[in-house]
Amino acid sequence: MRKIEKRAFVCLVLVGAMLLGLGIYVVQYLRFGGKWASFAANRHLYNSQGQLAVGRILDRDGDLLSWPDESGQRCYYNSETVRKATLHAVGDAQGKIGTGALVAFADLLSGYNPITGAYSLTGTGNDLYLTLDARLNYIAYEALGGKKGAVGVYNYETGEILCMVSAPSYDPLNPPVVQDGDERYDGVYLNRFLSGTFVPGSIFKTITLTAAIEKLPDLFERSFTCTGSTQVGDGTITCPHAHGEMDIYGAFANSCNGVFGQLAAELGEETLKSYVEQAGLTSRYSVNGVRSAAGSFALTGLSENELGWAGVGQGSDLVNPCAMMVWMGAIAGGGKAAVPRLILKTENGMGLPASLELTHHTGRLIDSTSAATLAQMMANNVKETYGAGRFPNMDICAKSGTGEVGGGKAPNAWFAGFLRNEDAPYAFIVLVEEGGSGADAAGNVAAKVLDALVNGY
Repeated sequence: MRKIEKRAFVCLVLVGAMLLGLGIYVVQYLRFGGKWASFAANRHLYNSQGQLAVGRILDRDGDLLSWPDESGQRCYYNSETVRKATLHAVGDAQGKIGTGALVAFADLLSGYNPITGAYSLTGTGNDLYLTLDARLNYIAYEALGGKKGAVGVYNYETGEILCMVSAPSYDPLNPPVVQDGDERYDGVYLNRFLSGTFVPGSIFKTITLTAAIEKLPDLFERSFTCTGSTQVGDGTITCPHAHGEMDIYGAFANSCNGVFGQLAAELGEETLKSYVEQAGLTSRYSVNGVRSAAGSFALTGLSENELGWAGVGQGSDLVNPCAMMVWMGAIAGGGKAAVPRLILKTENGMGLPASLELTHHTGRLIDSTSAATLAQMMANNVKETYGAGRFPNMDICAKSGTGEVGGGKAPNAWFAGFLRNEDAPYAFIVLVEEGGSGADAAGNVAAKVLDALVNGY
């Protein structure tokens, strides 16, 4: 009897282990089945050269960006500039662009589903519509004028990314042999918008200002005087020139380093750190499963002067362009914004929906009252400093930035903001590496892209 009981117990253990293993497999299959099926060694989906031989990629207007020909070779849009402008969203046939749809969304392109796997009646895979506007990406890429950088524009209500450009780029139909030290292709495989982090310069002052609005009750009654050099702690914080006497509106419009260095030191490192985190600048966003890079801000253990420089966006501050764009969208949206997404829809060979695309929102990144105040101050920047005439038919709020990178290089130029037009709920970010003045270099790129978006030019 005891032998029977022992054998029964062993059988129960084995059955339990089998069921546990089966459960783990089912969970893993549901989570990663698409990745397994779309592995590049799968010759049902990839040709002998390792190119995805099924699935078409289109922009939001239905323009074909990439598709397989009858032999399974990858084809691309007929304009070389469009191919370069959309490279980091579409991808290359060799799979070197990790954020490109040919890699990131290979399972959707293959037509995979958990029931039939990658089998489909047509055998052609799915049509994947990106949220991008190919024309807008073309304009942004041209506007960068050969400079390295990134341009992003998205609808902060729906999350749809209309423009995502990273430069340098290359033609996927004629991929270069990239040699170490070749400046033309420095970081060419990196999607600077999603995966890069950079010194933010004065666009970071939107964080410092938010903290000051909420923590310093007399902020709007204060008067500041800038002589071009301000003592903060055991050192000075300098401005390009003396701004004279001004209130906080003037200090923000003039982007006065001295004033914002003083404010950062007064607020303290713990306050500044908490506002950076609340704004989402240390977060990683999931853009249809593609994770953005997290910014980094070493705001603890600093001297008063170092904290002052951190408060103006210098020192060890590093920001991700995508996260900064979402922060702009949250200001525009009264505290929250949609999480960016790149997939508009997916259709199978019979024209039926093959995926469900939902809009997700961030948590509260800024208090609604503070957001309204900050938006008004950013609108004042455009009126007083950047020139509203550069942005026709736009109710625009913006902040420029000049991020010093050292090493004898020109500073990075930034321009960040959003539109308040009812029919144009767009937030944007422009980075021009070694571009110099943010208002000029990056502002000019933003003006061209937004003009095309709003006015159709």
